[in-house]
Amino acid sequence: MAVTGLRIGVVGGSIAGCAMAIAGARAGADVTVHERSDGALQDRGFGIVIPPPLHRELVTAGYLGADMPTTPVATRVWLARAPGRRSARELARQQAPVAPCNWGLLWRALHSNIGGGAYHRGRPVDSVGRTSSGGALIRTADGEREYDIVVGADGHRSVTRELIAPGVRPAPAGYLVWRGTIPADALRDHPEQLDLLETAWVTLGFPGGHGVFYLIPGAEPGSRLLAYAIYASAPAPAGSDGQVSAGYVRHIAEEHFPVEWADVVARGEHTSQALHPVADFVVPRAAEPPFLLAGDAASVTRPHTASGAVKALQDALCLERSLRASSSAAGALRRYADERSAEGARLVALGRRLGRALVEHTPDWPAMGPAEVDALSRAALDGADSYLYGSVQRE
Repeated sequence: MAVTGLRIGVVGGSIAGCAMAIAGARAGADVTVHERSDGALQDRGFGIVIPPPLHRELVTAGYLGADMPTTPVATRVWLARAPGRRSARELARQQAPVAPCNWGLLWRALHSNIGGGAYHRGRPVDSVGRTSSGGALIRTADGEREYDIVVGADGHRSVTRELIAPGVRPAPAGYLVWRGTIPADALRDHPEQLDLLETAWVTLGFPGGHGVFYLIPGAEPGSRLLAYAIYASAPAPAGSDGQVSAGYVRHIAEEHFPVEWADVVARGEHTSQALHPVADFVVPRAAEPPFLLAGDAASVTRPHTASGAVKALQDALCLERSLRASSSAAGALRRYADERSAEGARLVALGRRLGRALVEHTPDWPAMGPAEVDALSRAALDGADSYLYGSVQRE
């Protein structure tokens, strides 16, 4: 018999927090979200991709509305700059369907399905703790509130994780990723590249790294953005101190990209841009009753896996299933931990292999063809599943 009538407190109101709140409510719990920011989060973040089957499941289950825009494509195209030239050379094509979306629009869609009374802005959580009766406490400046379950969905600096997995910290990968979004209008003088992006997402290899490019919906209805992530093993520019370095992105593009792609990235008017050191970690167990970790609080994978938001959404679906299949809160959390702990560890290991293959020990990209790209993909996957390499795994 499913456990009902639980009180669930969620620490963090980003994508993971909103999705976990929906999961708890759908399973019959009384949910309260504590979000530190006092403003909307919809303008934060960049482009993300999710597997089309997961998107359909979330719409069917009521987590997302069918009207949330995505820009689905079915093909992955691998490119590099042709040897001795500045034009692009296509290396391979793989069937790899994805549903790109806008981080802000995804957050907005999830937030709208929580219910206004359950989401409290401007409520930073000072700490979490246990009650004498085995419950959980959330402490804020307003006092303490008791819950049957506390969900830590508060990112890689999670206060909840400190209670059940103290000392777990992100481990630096030793390289960086530059993210950005550019209005799709920047491609109007590059019709060939725009036509390609209408049906595919692009991986562009260069010595010491690669870039990923895809179209996402913009914040305004009908608008679109070119989203990119550029990984480079080269050290950050002196004095950057983690700050955005638009000049360095231009340098990478002009030094290594085919001229058409360099022109877009180097000269396009960005709507957002950020520099992030790449890091990862995973906790031994994603739940210890009465506490549960979700999203980046439980594990951070290298972004090559495109699993940050995906894992958070899958965490939520798992929580709902676990609550419906368990007769106690502790039983539900044990079910959740059994499934999601293993998945977090699998994704971290996959991200490290992809990082070695695509950044730390890059191949001679221009010399590669379809067979070499498939071999590189299979070696990095090492039998693991990834929706980003669909046709490679099916052969």
